[in-house]
Amino acid sequence: MNQILPLVSVIVIDYKKKNPYLIECLEAIEKQTYKNFEIILVCDFHVDLDYPKLRQKSYGHYVGPAEKRDAGAKMAKGEILAFIDDDAFPCEGWLAGLVPHFQKAKVAGVGGPGVTPPGVSWQEEASGWASASPVGAGPYTYRFLPGKKQYVDDYPSMNLAVRRFDFMKVGGYDSNFWPGEDTKLCLDLTHKLNKQIIYEPKAIVFHHRRPILLPHLRQNGNFGLHRGFFARILPETSLRLIYFLPSLLLLGSIFMVISSFPLVPITKNLAPITLLRSIGFYSFSLYFFVLFLNSLWVLNKSKNVFQSLLSIPVIFITHLWYGVRFLQGFLFTAKLIQ
Repeated sequence: MNQILPLVSVIVIDYKKKNPYLIECLEAIEKQTYKNFEIILVCDFHVDLDYPKLRQKSYGHYVGPAEKRDAGAKMAKGEILAFIDDDAFPCEGWLAGLVPHFQKAKVAGVGGPGVTPPGVSWQEEASGWASASPVGAGPYTYRFLPGKKQYVDDYPSMNLAVRRFDFMKVGGYDSNFWPGEDTKLCLDLTHKLNKQIIYEPKAIVFHHRRPILLPHLRQNGNFGLHRGFFARILPETSLRLIYFLPSLLLLGSIFMVISSFPLVPITKNLAPITLLRSIGFYSFSLYFFVLFLNSLWVLNKSKNVFQSLLSIPVIFITHLWYGVRFLQGFLFTAKLIQ
């Protein structure tokens, strides 16, 4: 790859006829300090736009995200493909943070954090803190807030750049795996090609969240469904304890509720049931204490008491619903359907 200003193809996919965030996204891309780029917009329906570096492909009907990204990659002229969602917009140094890593031949991809934009509604902000906080995100807070530079083996395509040659070599995105086609792509890059994906904290995009509660739960439920499915069929990067914890919380909650009913008095005197209830009580006490500590973390970051308190029920409900959908994907889903 040329080390002096390689051409970057920024690929944006859009699926709404009237998307309030698309212009915000494109205008931020135009302001990049790194100037050698083109913009490829792939959408379901044609959008009247006039940007000097923009090329557009539209279908006139609904097409899945993976197919759109693959179509954008085929149109691309750049050595680097930079994928960004249409509800995200990059900081001015986004491309400048991504590109230098590709000077190393071993690097196939680079991702950066997707931070909740400032000034959004309280519902969107609450969704953002539920996703970005230590208890909400677990060890993956760096996906939502700038963390330390590191190697990763799985990264979402809302902010992911990939070497075009490597992308084509593994066949691009697999439309059979949606949602979660980015997990399959990263697995192919790191395991099939034995290449590296780097997390670059300076390559920031501002990513709008689904507002609480139903849109937020719907999205996180989809994440749980695909992760459960992948834990079964792609265990290399998905069969990890952290992904099972919400389901354990769900099953524990069901057990505690059922065993508390007076309809089953005989079970209350059984030693194993009593022991399990004791374990459950202390486990839930610890969980909610950690949620409280997490709310203090949110308070420190947000300087907002309301958001801090709201994070407790939002994260708890999110964990339960993620757990439901994870089990559905892990045990009962034969194929992910777009």
